[in-house]
Amino acid sequence: MKGMELARAYYTQLGAPLIRQALPEYQGRIAAGLVGEGSECYGYDDAYSQDHDFGPGFCLWVTSDTAVRAGKQIQNLYDSLPKEFMGYTRNETPEGKGRVGLFRIDYFYQRYTNCPGAPETNMQWMNVPERFLSVATNGEVFSDPEGEFTAVRRKLLAFYPTDVLRKKLAARAAVMAQAGQYNYPRCVQRGDRGAAFFAMNEFVQAALSAVFLLNRKYMPFYKWAFRAAGELTILQDSVRRLRRLADLEQVVPPAETQSLIEGICAEVAEELRRQDFSSSEDSFLAPHSGEIMAGIQDPEIRRLHVMADCG
Repeated sequence: MKGMELARAYYTQLGAPLIRQALPEYQGRIAAGLVGEGSECYGYDDAYSQDHDFGPGFCLWVTSDTAVRAGKQIQNLYDSLPKEFMGYTRNETPEGKGRVGLFRIDYFYQRYTNCPGAPETNMQWMNVPERFLSVATNGEVFSDPEGEFTAVRRKLLAFYPTDVLRKKLAARAAVMAQAGQYNYPRCVQRGDRGAAFFAMNEFVQAALSAVFLLNRKYMPFYKWAFRAAGELTILQDSVRRLRRLADLEQVVPPAETQSLIEGICAEVAEELRRQDFSSSEDSFLAPHSGEIMAGIQDPEIRRLHVMADCG
């Protein structure tokens, strides 16, 4: 059974009825679902995932006012639920502790965005790593009567402000040009395999992030990045090429590698033009990076180094 299916059933069959029975005055003030860290929040869990931090559980989110008034009661109610459900018992590790149970809405989002909700300024958005925004917006919300949790979620899912998106794309284009189009072939020519490996790693990460950005999706933790990339709609040919570059089973010849890099950069350049981020016809991504930066309106963001980004 998938973790999300198990969580939904655990809440629907046991959690919700218990809340209605024991705390009827608060049932309209509690949001429930499964969002956060863990493969089950992305729907990527499998048989291997069940050896740790897997089992019945869900999240309950409340406002600060409700937390003060009834937080202990709600948490105690959650803790009273049966530990075994549908043949599963939660196997929790110290690293995975605290992923389910009761959360204050502002504290839950603070953990990932460093804000009590969605970032409000461009610099606040810049300072949140993409993978954290992915974690804060994954999973499912089963119930949210007050709509407070979902309101923040909608703001985050609306994606980056335009200037922040531009800054991130400029940084990705700059890294792709420097690491993949310029430094990688030079490292290969010098016979410096270690440096070539690092250049390739930088290029793949930047290119994959660019693909997510151009799809208006947050790239998740590296473990799930390629899996999630397969679900995107734009630049799937680039994703296929990136998979080939990252293939650990086969050694990709340098000539093919450079061809793959240039193919990815050409596709990204075309998409940047299509989405009006750049008008440069150059296949080298450095000019695109400069043009994207020039279009940023916020002076504080525009003053940042072209590669400055907390990614």
